[in-house]
Amino acid sequence: MSESSLHADAWDSIRQASRIVVKVGTSRLAATEGDVRRVIRSSVENVAREISMLWNSSSKPRQVILVTSGAVGAGMGVLGLEKRPGSLPELQATAAVGQGLLMSWYMGTFEEQRLKAAQILVTRDDFRDRKRYHNVEATLETLLRKKVVPIINENDTVSVEEMRVGDNDILSALVATLIKADLLIVASNVDHLRETGGDSTRFITRITPEMEKAALGSEDELSTGGMKTKLQAAKLVMKSGIPLLLIDRTDLLSALASPSPVGTLFFSAGRLKGFRKTRKRGLMFTAKAKGILFVDEGAKEALVNRGKSLLASGVRRVHGSFKGGDLVSVQDHAGHEVARGRVNYSDAELKKIRGLKSGEISVLLGREAKEVIHRDSLMLS
Repeated sequence: MSESSLHADAWDSIRQASRIVVKVGTSRLAATEGDVRRVIRSSVENVAREISMLWNSSSKPRQVILVTSGAVGAGMGVLGLEKRPGSLPELQATAAVGQGLLMSWYMGTFEEQRLKAAQILVTRDDFRDRKRYHNVEATLETLLRKKVVPIINENDTVSVEEMRVGDNDILSALVATLIKADLLIVASNVDHLRETGGDSTRFITRITPEMEKAALGSEDELSTGGMKTKLQAAKLVMKSGIPLLLIDRTDLLSALASPSPVGTLFFSAGRLKGFRKTRKRGLMFTAKAKGILFVDEGAKEALVNRGKSLLASGVRRVHGSFKGGDLVSVQDHAGHEVARGRVNYSDAELKKIRGLKSGEISVLLGREAKEVIHRDSLMLS
């Protein structure tokens, strides 16, 4: 397939997306009033109307989950602050004031558009803990089934550093992976990645170290991210087979209806077809690995290039304390992470069976041998 045909196919695929996560940054919700930059009501209401049009479209109704920034910016307006607070308690208090106001603007507009909405506030622990992760997933699936628009934000009013996702770009990627989205749209103040040469790039199938080095932080005083966090979000969803569309606008329906590409599309070229079946859970990106399995080159090649499960015969060393079902890191002999996955054996068992073949394992343990990590429970790094 030629590059132009690949790009056309990619654009056509995302235009057909039925389940979409939309992340709207503070930069799209804020305006300068006098000398102060704050989140304004009209921008929030415009976003809600655009999302309503996607939900209510007669030709192609879509399920849309909104990940929104703006609580601190809205709170600054209520409290009359001219600058973003510097301390954590002040930030949390400002977010507490602004979150209610932000939600009232969203919910009022959705109600006008004959849609119901629900607020969901999360922390990193909701993605680290397996039970909480599945609880969030079940709640979102139920809301979507009932045609309720989920509005998600980080729970800034209680999050301390170790509990924070850190940025809504990353949060939106975790949500997209969790609910098996067809597409993640990030609406920001930029719609392309400027690489070292200064040219805009519209189709990206691989994020290079040069791109990451050239990425800049946020230049908006109300925002927490920038191009760096957008690249991190893109890497996360691309590994799960989910495209990310970066646009500098909030007219979502017209962007998706455009016959020619808008913004920048990040996508995995090999996963345009049937990517829903190949997704792994975002839990693997956020949970802490309980141990490390060091594997030989043969096992590494089988995992990376042939999509195989990890077998005990390829494990050379075992580090850490873990039990069956825990998340572990799979690394090569140089200590570079190859993958992450949920292991079927404890560390004690693996120390006994590492390097052995299935028949030998059955005799040693007295039961049928399993893969160390099945490929369906494994995510390449």
